[in-house]
Amino acid sequence: MKRSTQRILTTHVGSLARADSLLDLLRLKEQGQPYDREALGQRVRDAVADVVRKQVESGIDIVTDGEQGKSGFFTYVIERFNGFERKPPAPGKEMRPRSAGREYLAFPEYYAWSERIAAPFGGRSGRGRDHDICTGPIRYKGHEAVQRDIANLKAAIEGKPYEDVFMPAIASSYVAATFANEYYRSHEEYEQAVSDAVREEYKAIVEAGFILQIDDPRLVTYYMMHPELSVEDCRKWAEKRVEAINDSLRGISPDKVRFHTCYSIDVGPRIHEMALKDIVDIILKINAGAYAFEAANPRHEHEYHVFERVKLPAGKILIPGVISHTTNLVEHPELVAERIVRFAKLVGRENVIAGADCGFAASALRFNDTHPSVAWLKFAALAEGARLATRELWN
Repeated sequence: MKRSTQRILTTHVGSLARADSLLDLLRLKEQGQPYDREALGQRVRDAVADVVRKQVESGIDIVTDGEQGKSGFFTYVIERFNGFERKPPAPGKEMRPRSAGREYLAFPEYYAWSERIAAPFGGRSGRGRDHDICTGPIRYKGHEAVQRDIANLKAAIEGKPYEDVFMPAIASSYVAATFANEYYRSHEEYEQAVSDAVREEYKAIVEAGFILQIDDPRLVTYYMMHPELSVEDCRKWAEKRVEAINDSLRGISPDKVRFHTCYSIDVGPRIHEMALKDIVDIILKINAGAYAFEAANPRHEHEYHVFERVKLPAGKILIPGVISHTTNLVEHPELVAERIVRFAKLVGRENVIAGADCGFAASALRFNDTHPSVAWLKFAALAEGARLATRELWN
């Protein structure tokens, strides 16, 4: 994993908007309808080439494929596992809705209004009211799919100037916490099966020479989703999930892994989110070389102060978000530079890579609040801010 040894490097979280022509095919695939596989493959290849080119042109040093071939940052994995079936959930086994979380309960009028506004731009996923449910033994069957992702990204970066390449993959803990289990005798047994399966994808990404990014928003959003639980209850839950993540990473060198968590693409009051100070020690137990997290939006920008009290373990890297996915306002490069310098002065300039709070299209099949064209402007501001921070930190 490259470090900021001579200048502040730039990256982002991964997911980028898909073109409408690609969305149409992804939607058919998501719905289980007939679609032109050859046309989808070609459009994904073209889309990956396009987003890599745009990342490089925008000044992003550590690039990725934008998850162009995936229906979403976590739903894609169901296509790569045996053992899941799409059907109505059994009574009491329904996926916990976001409306049961602290934010929705606290601000029902706002979220009812927000969903009415967003509906014309996205709507429900192709699953309708059915859910993907574990009904049999889980095995990984996505070897061809992940190799296709790898081949597309390798073709796209050929001849391009970049410092490093990463590829996102969902955390085993997120899968087990999100999709209902009707087969395994316990959650621990279910989570172990998921960890064993998704590890096949992790190994393929690392063996391809890419940095593996583990995505797990649930680690910090569990608190928001469960208003009946205390911070301490959620910490105990998170400790177990970290054990599961580390088990899925067994045998993979930490310097080939970066971990990302965030508070979702929610554009709302966001008052009831877990504070970094209450979870940072648990996050740092994950066997990764770098940690990406939200640090640019108004609810979390102040949390750089956490690292005045928490010592970053030797050899580790922080990838704080210095641009936000929750607003179409483009951050001024001087503000981006200030955010970078704050962290660099606390943990060392070589231990900071400038990133984004979250992806700019977490799901291909739903409306995202930041317009696709704005993401590239934000990346350019990120790159310019990193240049300004470099001048200050290396003078």
